[in-house]
Amino acid sequence: MAEQPIIIKKVKKGGHEHHGGAWKLAYADFVTAMMAFFLLMWLLGSTTENERKGIAEYFQDPYKISLMGGTEVGDRTRLEPGGGKDLSSQERGQVDEKDDLKQLEKLKETIQTLINSNPNLTEFKEQIKLETTPEGLRILITDKENRPMFKLASSATEPQIRLILRALAPVINELPNKISINGHTDARPFPKNQTGYTNWELSSDRANAARNELEKGGLAEEKVLRVTGLSSSIPLNPGDPLDPMNRRISIIVMNKKTENEIVQGMGNESETKDKTPIEKALTPAPDQGAKPSADH
Repeated sequence: MAEQPIIIKKVKKGGHEHHGGAWKLAYADFVTAMMAFFLLMWLLGSTTENERKGIAEYFQDPYKISLMGGTEVGDRTRLEPGGGKDLSSQERGQVDEKDDLKQLEKLKETIQTLINSNPNLTEFKEQIKLETTPEGLRILITDKENRPMFKLASSATEPQIRLILRALAPVINELPNKISINGHTDARPFPKNQTGYTNWELSSDRANAARNELEKGGLAEEKVLRVTGLSSSIPLNPGDPLDPMNRRISIIVMNKKTENEIVQGMGNESETKDKTPIEKALTPAPDQGAKPSADH
């Protein structure tokens, strides 16, 4: 019996061979994109605006970030090696100074309007001068020939300066700014027989008398930061040291910068024992009455 041949059929399976592994790459790209999306959502929800600015700046200039560091680097617009204040703090300080200046300019206008509209003050408008200075708003009340602000060689006030100061007090009191009061005399000295009392004491006493009148007019006591007597050291008219206008009271409504500088300076002065003649503010005079002397 003849043997029958064994036939083996091989079926080739290749119907989907053209797809290969491309779908895996597409899926991986999709998953990566989703992860990036959710990471972005998480960053937006868990970071501050400044931190987001810092992250954005990293992709724009990684070298800058490596030098400056910090999560809030987006707030700064220039390099500050070794630390320092950022620009936002400086900008806030500039805004405060501008607001301070606006308030003082508004006060100047208010006082000028008061002088022009109040008949009692209009009479003395030539003796009241308003000036904007680096320290703040300066109000000068000067003597005039035959119209002094104080009694002869005394700190006793005349009616006109009482009227002026008490009218100005409520207006000045509206601002939170503190004030400095300076007293000035002319260069005419006291007689030699009046020992122990000079133009330094007189100018200090007059400045203190002005403070007293302002407080009677409604100025809060805590608004006064400094009361100083300057004698004839800073004449308003240097060409004529005896000019009546050199006898004056200067009220400075200080800006915040000047106020801070004075407070810091006073802190340093409290640690020293020696005092200069200018620091004789608020020194009581031996006699508040008139002294035999030429006009001061």
